[in-house]
Amino acid sequence: MADNDFLALGRLRDRLAQRAGRVSGHWGVFLRGFIEHPRMVGSVIPSSRYTIDKMLEPVDWANCQLFVEYGPGVGTFCLPVLEKLPADGALIAIDTNPLFVDYLNETIRDSRFTAVLGSAADVEEIVQASGRGHADYILSGLPFSTLPNGVGPAIMAGTHRILRPGGAFMAYQFTAAVRDLMAQEFTRIDSGFEFWNILPCKLFWGWKD
Repeated sequence: MADNDFLALGRLRDRLAQRAGRVSGHWGVFLRGFIEHPRMVGSVIPSSRYTIDKMLEPVDWANCQLFVEYGPGVGTFCLPVLEKLPADGALIAIDTNPLFVDYLNETIRDSRFTAVLGSAADVEEIVQASGRGHADYILSGLPFSTLPNGVGPAIMAGTHRILRPGGAFMAYQFTAAVRDLMAQEFTRIDSGFEFWNILPCKLFWGWKD
């Protein structure tokens, strides 16, 4: 692609982002985040309630003190998690996009919640900085099939190390690429499928022995 083409593409992206910024509420924030960082946002449409319910169904909430989410976007999963999380539990949402992090910290008024600007590959440091030794459940909507080389395996290795025994890494994806990464660390992987989502998505739960 020629330099002029790159410049034209950049200007188009900036115009679209400005228009998205004028859309009210979380839809505007989500659309702007997708336009600015399409490779790091899994979908232009937030997950459906059906996907949320099915993804969270296996969680043992009574024994969940720390729930971590990678790529929370505008918080589609955050509020449902907080509704079920014990009063003394905590939810840490990790995102590389400052737009999403700022939006979540400004709109979710819950002392159990923190949005952190950072990479999921640094989950061990982030969890330890929170004063906790491990996570009970980790949820991810990151598009693992489009992550740079080496990032996916690094995320998966750190995820497995920071999970407590009996905990789970949970992922919802449009492809099954993440399952191969999970299999490098997790011996037991359950799978599911949710049709009522745009697009229909594959669900995975990797359990730490």
